[in-house]
Amino acid sequence: MALMHYGPGVALLVVDMQNDFCEGGALPVRGGSALVPGINAEIEAAQRAGAMVVASRDWHPVDHVSFAHRGGQWPVHCVQDTPGAAFHPQLALPDDAIRVSKATAFDVDAYSAFDGTGLAGYLQERGITQVVVCGLAMDVCVKATALEARHEGFDVILLDTLTQPVAPEGRGHCQHELQESGVEVRQ
Repeated sequence: MALMHYGPGVALLVVDMQNDFCEGGALPVRGGSALVPGINAEIEAAQRAGAMVVASRDWHPVDHVSFAHRGGQWPVHCVQDTPGAAFHPQLALPDDAIRVSKATAFDVDAYSAFDGTGLAGYLQERGITQVVVCGLAMDVCVKATALEARHEGFDVILLDTLTQPVAPEGRGHCQHELQESGVEVRQ
């Protein structure tokens, strides 16, 4: 896998690389932990080239609307200030990485890192024109983030080898949907 060419005007957006989405977590994605070394290499390359590094996270309150006991479709996961909500312990986020918390209200869910966070305006104010996306899960929050980034006018590249879907059989459909929306899916 070749590393991306980064520079000013580019943001690497690492989506939801949290303990609850990796093996042993409340809502694990198969192969999630195995993504960390490759993502760390991208973070290092982005930093060296002067690109921005952004990391999103689910940051749910207790009794979030997405939880099954509240009528949602997911088990309890990524509850604020719990070990499950923490970033994967081997994820090498730099101190100056922008950390974006989403789905923080009791009654509103959010899959995209851009949904209700102000991230689009923040990136645009800083001259970011291209967003490189990786993380978990491809067919849920990664897809929503990439699609919203395109909607906000960014050039978007998905690092296909650095994301895993919840449903592996849906990978091809997800790739096609992203490409149809103008996202470059890079192997």
